[in-house]
Amino acid sequence: MTSSQVAKENDGSEAVGGETPEEGYERGLGSRQVQMIAIGGAIGVGLFLGAGANIAKAGPSLIFMYALAGVIIFFIMRALGELLLYRPVSGSFAEYSREFLGPFFGYFTAWTYWLMWVVTGMAELTAAAIYVHYWFPDIPQWVTALVFLVVLFVANLISVKLFGEIEFWFSMVKVTALIGMIVIGLGVLTFGFSSAGDTAAVSNLWEFDGIFPKGVGSSLMTLQGVMFAYLAVELVGVTAGESEDPEKTLPKAINTLPWRIALFYVGALTVILCVVKWTEFAPGVSPFVEAFAQIGIPAGAGIVNFVVLTAALSSCNSGMYSTGRMLRVLADNGEAPKVFSRLSGSRTPAFGITVSVLFMGIGVVLNYVVPEKAFGYVTSVATAAGIWTWLMILISHILYRRAVVAGRLPQSSFPAPGGAKFSWVAVAFLLFVTGLIAYDADSRICLYVMAGWAAALGIGWFALKARNPQVTERREPALEKVG
Repeated sequence: MTSSQVAKENDGSEAVGGETPEEGYERGLGSRQVQMIAIGGAIGVGLFLGAGANIAKAGPSLIFMYALAGVIIFFIMRALGELLLYRPVSGSFAEYSREFLGPFFGYFTAWTYWLMWVVTGMAELTAAAIYVHYWFPDIPQWVTALVFLVVLFVANLISVKLFGEIEFWFSMVKVTALIGMIVIGLGVLTFGFSSAGDTAAVSNLWEFDGIFPKGVGSSLMTLQGVMFAYLAVELVGVTAGESEDPEKTLPKAINTLPWRIALFYVGALTVILCVVKWTEFAPGVSPFVEAFAQIGIPAGAGIVNFVVLTAALSSCNSGMYSTGRMLRVLADNGEAPKVFSRLSGSRTPAFGITVSVLFMGIGVVLNYVVPEKAFGYVTSVATAAGIWTWLMILISHILYRRAVVAGRLPQSSFPAPGGAKFSWVAVAFLLFVTGLIAYDADSRICLYVMAGWAAALGIGWFALKARNPQVTERREPALEKVG
């Protein structure tokens, strides 16, 4: 990139159209950081906190729900991987929606992904405040949430390298701790040490009313919470524009997803539910903190509480990163105010991050007004927005495969196994989960929120079309094939 191009990006003067949106970003994320961002993206508050409520609903069968959803997530990520190596751009899935389904879908997907991360940021701030309450019960949740919001905001403004380093170490803490929990749990099961040693047994998985203690239907209803736990695995796609070597780092990050899911979700939950019977867990309490409290290791529960706190802050940190990039994609395409396309001196979309953080501040207000319900409200909305994003990835992939077969587009260097077949399977699964959300009275409200969101975006689109018609016209992308 020439210096004039960088200057053009920094003053926000890029013309709407075929420019690749990663122009002007600092490619400051190395292989080590992209790998750990991908790993950390699969370990979040949905596992550390949300699993408590899901265990209470489904018992040991929750292990199968995480495994089933994990397979679908792998299909989604291989579809995204094929698209990324066909045309690696920051804000990838919004760009692919724009290319394969039309400008409106790109616009809708980018704004909805922005909403997902803003709302997820609220959930993570809420979770972080709950964890701090474990040590300091006298500090109001909203105060803790506000402090964390400000600290992470400042870090994201400094540089993408600092974001990458923070995310690397947050993820390192999560990964190391989860492996440690699994090893300790296996030790309790094998050697019977600790306070839980007398009752720890693999038979805990079926002895208390069976593997499906509340029926298959109740287990399936947990899928909406399970899918929330997997939100953020697609973040590796947003990093494409700032990865030093995307054709090498992205396939490696995606191909390691199955063992990450098998180890960190299925493996960790299996060990936890063997060590402590499922009836001991309750909503609002991390099953990992509860398990270590029962094992009786000195300071063990406090250490695990620190780990799950870093998980929440990690996800909120990722949210600030991705929302700023999505707003810039929208601005570059004329679908958001041009000011969002400007980069700061450190080549970060500072204005977009700032506006996103202000909206995340609504989570601080929720923690002040309804601290006991804040987490449930925001996770359901985030899940609905995430399902839309995943559907757009899959549908874009299906249409891309058709174009490749017809000879209209070049073959990606990282083709998904089975072509588009598994993308169709994943689409059917996501529609099934949406049906479960609609069936559940407690989570159904998120569909009403999404309907209102869709109406607002529709109005915005028609206003945009009336004011600037060329923005809403389909444009051919500038292809930069990698691999």
